[in-house]
Formats: sequence, structure tokens, C-alpha cells
Amino acid sequence: MANLEQTKLQYPIGKYKAPEVITSDDIKKWIQTIEFFPEKLEALVEDFDDGQLDTPYRPEGWTARQLIHHLADSHMNSYIRFKWTLTEDKPVIKAYFEDRWADLEDGKYDDIEMTLLLIESLHKRWASMLKKLTPDQLKRSFIHPETNKEIALDQLISIYDWHCRHHFAHLNNLALREDWV
Repeated sequence: MANLEQTKLQYPIGKYKAPEVITSDDIKKWIQTIEFFPEKLEALVEDFDDGQLDTPYRPEGWTARQLIHHLADSHMNSYIRFKWTLTEDKPVIKAYFEDRWADLEDGKYDDIEMTLLLIESLHKRWASMLKKLTPDQLKRSFIHPETNKEIALDQLISIYDWHCRHHFAHLNNLALREDWV
């Protein structure tokens, strides 16, 4: 497979680019993405059968099932990072090996129903918290241990807006390519 084609499959909406300026309208839009993501995700994957769920979204990529479980894992970690950052002064957050998590038995084989319910509940709670953040709270930051970079909460919201859209595009493009929708 050509490198450009592989990149398009891996990054269907492009790689994340941190915004230079973040406005309150940006924040509202990104929170809406996070808030309504579970509905979009469930509408897309609710009729996927086991064979479809076990189909990689790209060559050498995760299966649709692993992607869905990854969304719950990643978004739970993000939610906790918000809590740490709101209650501690520039915490060094805990990184995790997302590829190893995806290769655990639950990520590879568990039914997605529980995970979709988890994502739905988590996103309701997450969006509720995000809507209440003050401008000062949005500027609070944490340190990522792998890069030693400081990441502010307003930027983290933009990252997870992108993350939702990025993985939705993986699943949607897979369904379109395979003629499932």
C-alpha cells in the first residue's frame, strides 16, 4: 500500500494540530463534539456484527471492536486528567500504553454494548464538567511525562474533539469502504 494511502487511512481528518488561539466559541463547539459523540458512535456501529467488529479499520490497524474499546479507555484517562489538573498544581499525569491496552483480551474480544454504555455515561458527566469550567480553570495545565510539555485544559478539550472525530472517521470510512452503510 502506498505511503500516502496508508496515511489517509490512519489520519482521515489529518493529524492533530494545536490551535494557536482558542476562543470561547471554539470551546463550546468542542464540548458539543464530546457531548454528542456517543449518539453518533452508537448510531454508526449498533448494527455491526461480530465479523464487522473484528475487521481492521486499516491494514495493520486495530479492529473496529478494539477502536471502540480504545475510545472508552482513552476518554476515561482524559476525564481523570481533567480532575487531576483541576485539583492539583500542574500534576505530572500518568501515561499509558494504549496499544497494549487494545491488545488485552477485553479490548480484542468483549462485546461493545457495555463499552457504548460506558462511553455514553462518561461523556454526559465529562460534558457537564466541561461546561462549568471557568476561564481560569481552562488555563490550568498538566505535564505529560513522555514529552515534559505543559498542556492546558482548553487545549485538551481541542485534542479530544479531534480524537472523537478522528476515530469516528476511521469507523465511518471502514463502513463506507466495506459497503456496510
